Amino acid sequence: MFGHGQQEELLKELERLRERIRELEAEHAHGLRFDSVTELLSPRALRGRLTEECERARRYQRPLCVAVVAVDDFDALELRHGFKAGDELMAAVARRLRGSTRSHDLLGRTGSAEFALLLPDTDAEAALPALERLLVELELAGEGKIRAAAASMGIAALQRGMSAEGLLAHARQALASSRAIGGGRATIAADTDAILDPAKAPQREAIEALAVALLERDKYTGEHSEAVIQMSASVARTLGCNAVEVERVRSAALLHDIGKVAIPDEILRKPGPLNDEEWKLMRQHPVIGERILRVLPGLGAVARMVRHEHERWDGGGYPDGLSGVQIPFGSRVIIVADTYHAITSDRPYRAAKSHEHAVEELMRCAGTQFDPDVTAALIGHLYGRRQGGVASA
Repeated sequence: MFGHGQQEELLKELERLRERIRELEAEHAHGLRFDSVTELLSPRALRGRLTEECERARRYQRPLCVAVVAVDDFDALELRHGFKAGDELMAAVARRLRGSTRSHDLLGRTGSAEFALLLPDTDAEAALPALERLLVELELAGEGKIRAAAASMGIAALQRGMSAEGLLAHARQALASSRAIGGGRATIAADTDAILDPAKAPQREAIEALAVALLERDKYTGEHSEAVIQMSASVARTLGCNAVEVERVRSAALLHDIGKVAIPDEILRKPGPLNDEEWKLMRQHPVIGERILRVLPGLGAVARMVRHEHERWDGGGYPDGLSGVQIPFGSRVIIVADTYHAITSDRPYRAAKSHEHAVEELMRCAGTQFDPDVTAALIGHLYGRRQGGVASA
């Protein structure tokens, strides 16, 4: 027989075990309903809510659309930066989604780097402008090691006879179409038939047309861009970018000055230094360039690089005063290559300076104006190129 004191201890221990069981059951129920990383609805819970919303929309003959959002190149980002950084990015994307959607919209995680937005009482065409703005917001969602990442979106509207699974499948098909033409954009499922073939994607032709327009507008700017492309692509490869990322950097390097098409000739070709008013206008060209590129399918990530190619590592640049790894990687590459070529080229207001002078200037500004790692990679590329030229002479 147990003594009175022992019985009390056993009863207390039994109550503690019962309480722990209740906690575990609550955690399990929460885990079934919510994703542990993002705190959004879990895939299972989201599918249940989607079924309910489809039934409600049919019953009351109300519109319903679903948007599926996926971070582009997430596997490569996670491989480069690690699982922890990948989770941090997913949590940051979730916070942006919560902060940019309506209180009655439903959000859930549907894959490792995929989310779904259920938009009750909403037509897909009417939702498109707001969802496109949301993609721009998501480009600034990163934190930790991954400060920014492009995303693509597919949108589908509930049609007569369509199941919840069919609605989600149509949205994913539209997402695949967005990615097939370069990513960084939103596509409505009804539009996908015309763009499922990547060979028909218009962005390459559009990029080339813009490059020709830039060359016609200002011969120096066009030729300058060609030199910056080669250096930028080499640095991107050296620092571990995959083929898709290198191509985006190449496109941004080619078009980084496209906003100058809106700058008056008397400023663009002025033989002397610009005054304050002229500089104020000239400093708008990255923003103008971004606006031009944003209207082209699949160039969202390129447009962002163009906007920020005059930011500084220490935060003293323009137009947004970003600093460090907040600045898109491609922008950090382009500004260093752009500066080297500008120093070593004849300009309307001064003669070209030597390679040695340019390298010295890059080294002096590494860590203040320029990303130190990018600067070192470019100098290494230039050294190797010059050694190769000597060896082949």
